[in-house]
This record gives sequence, C-alpha cells and structure tokens, in this order.
Amino acid sequence: MTDATGPQPSPPDGQGAAKPPPLPPPPIVYAQPPVIRTGRGWKYLALILLVLLVISTAGDWFFWMDTGLPLDGEHHPADALKERVVLGRSDAPKVALVDLQGLIWGSYVPAGDIGPVTLLRWQLERAARDEDVRAVLLRIDSPGGEVLAADDISRAISDFQDRTGKPVVAVLGGVAASGGYYVAAPCRWIVANSLTLTGSIGVIVSSYNYRGLLDKVGVRPVVFKSGRFKNMLSGSRAPEEIPPEEARMLQALVDDAFKRFKEVIQQGRTKAARANGDSGRPLADNWEEYADGRILTGQEAYDLGFIDELGDFDTALARARQLAGIDTANVVTYEPPRRFGGFLDLLGEARTRTVRIELGSLPGPIEPGRPYFLYAPGL
Repeated sequence: MTDATGPQPSPPDGQGAAKPPPLPPPPIVYAQPPVIRTGRGWKYLALILLVLLVISTAGDWFFWMDTGLPLDGEHHPADALKERVVLGRSDAPKVALVDLQGLIWGSYVPAGDIGPVTLLRWQLERAARDEDVRAVLLRIDSPGGEVLAADDISRAISDFQDRTGKPVVAVLGGVAASGGYYVAAPCRWIVANSLTLTGSIGVIVSSYNYRGLLDKVGVRPVVFKSGRFKNMLSGSRAPEEIPPEEARMLQALVDDAFKRFKEVIQQGRTKAARANGDSGRPLADNWEEYADGRILTGQEAYDLGFIDELGDFDTALARARQLAGIDTANVVTYEPPRRFGGFLDLLGEARTRTVRIELGSLPGPIEPGRPYFLYAPGL
C-alpha cells in the first residue's frame, strides 16, 4: 500500500508553483501648476499711501489745532503764525522782527514749504492785526533775487506802512544788495553797518550759448516755432543767428525793470525824508550816477543818502522804538507751525526738464532768461 503522506514529485517548472502578488502600479504624479503670486506688493504700496494720506490729513488738522483757530475758512493764514518773544519779558508794546535772508524767490517753492514772499506778507499782516505791535524791524541779509518777488515784497511793505501808520525800520546785514536793497527802499528808516555791501542797483538777464559745443559733438538742433521770436535766448543758436531786433527787445525788458527799480528808490527815499525831517538822510542829487550796478559799502550808501544811519541791530531797534513813540518794547517774531502735509507732495514731486543753476548755498534756483535784481559776481 502506498503511503499518501510520502514525498510527492516536484511539478515541472512553471506549473503549479505559487506566484508572488503583483506589484502595485506606480503612483501617478501630476506636475504642480506654477504658483501665481497675487499683487501683494501693490497692496503694501497702497497701504503705505493710505497711511501717508492719514498722516497728511492729521498733520493739516494739527496745523490748525495748534493755533487754536477754528476750521471755518474765515481766518487769515497770518493768524496761524506762532508768536515768539525773542527779547524782553514785560507787558511792554511790541516790535515785530521780520527776517529776509538769502535769495528772494517766488517761482519755485519746494513741496510743503512757504516761500519768502508769502511768509513775509503773512508776518506783516499779523503785525498789522496786533494793536500791541507798534513798529516792524526788517532784518535783511540778501543779494536780491527775482524781479517780481522783490517787487511784491516792496509793495507789501509800502502798503503796510500806508495802511497802519506803523513804521518799518530796515537793518542791512552783511549783504543787502540789488533786490536786497530794493525791498528796503520803501522803509521809513534804513540802518546799515559801514562795511555792509549794498547798492548793485540794476537788472540782469543771462543765458548760455552752447551752440559751439553742439557743433563739436555733431548735434544739430531742429526747432519748429510759431513766430520768429518764440525761441528767444535759445542757447542752441549760433550768435550770428540772433537778430538785432531780439537783442533790442530783451534790452527793453531790462530797461523797464531798471526804471521801476529807480522809481522805488526815488519814491521810497523821498517819502521817508519828508517823514523823518532833518533826522534822516535825503538822496544825493547825483545818486543816479551810482545806480549802474556797482556795489557800495554802507559808508558810501550813507554819504549818498541811500540809508539813514550807520549802526547795527541795536541801533535799528532803538530807532524803531523812537519812531513808534515808545520807551521799551518786546521783540517778537512770527513763525509758521510745523506741518506734515508736505509728505505726499514730496512723493509726487517730479523732476522738470529745465536748466537750473545753483549759486553756492543760496536757496532757490537761478533760471536762465529770467530777470533778476541780483548781486551775483561771476554770473
């Protein structure tokens, strides 16, 4: 009998053997789509601009809240100026000190700033509204500047004296020439140091001709214009291309401004001489001979009647008290409160493609083709 449990014959290869389980299929890997970044940078920029807008609005609000003035639009900007006592601490009457320093300009005012013409007008208006202010002391240290800006200040001073009867005493610093003297001419009294540089009575319009440079580098200007004089003072033209009529027109412009300069001196000094009597200095008969652009010392200006007295700040202050009929006075200044509203203006300020010439440390630009009452050696 055969043993059923005995060894069995091995099956042939490939038949009857246990097969291993099949491997699972590899996972399907899908390529991730590129991540599209949202415009978060623009969102951050918008947020920053929003914050600056809030600061700007709040800054303007604090500008007025700091002055104690209501936001009703009925107050003059001069009311926002902060009064500061710089000399004296009593209840005496006041002498308002107004400073005019550096270049006199009005055409280019940096963002968030107040130009010298506007600020001086506000200061005079504030002095006019304050009954305790009996006189104004105008401290000038300026080589002059733009014709229109200087004339605006001169008219403001003349109008202030006529309207209020309060005298304006000018004290000339190291340099008070050309437009610097122009604004002093209408003042009731003018004081200068014997070494002060003043005078330089005249007008200047300058430009630069760079046609020779263009020819050297092979550049030829192409200009389309509506009239033959539309590109007056253009530096791209050869000197022989400038018609004589153009030179006469420009000289006539200079002569008109110069005529106005002499009128301001004649009217201002004559009016002051009548008011001051024998204590002042009348203009010399030959004063126009010295109105040729030359610089004058304070002593020379005194001898010719361009100023009334030789002295310094204390001399001018004593004269202001005398003309106002007071023995003592507090000297006060008017300063604009700080404001933050110029931030956005600074961000949005664009550079203009104009030629500007900076004169050393003088604030404000000097532009070719613009008339100036200016003492600027080397210009």
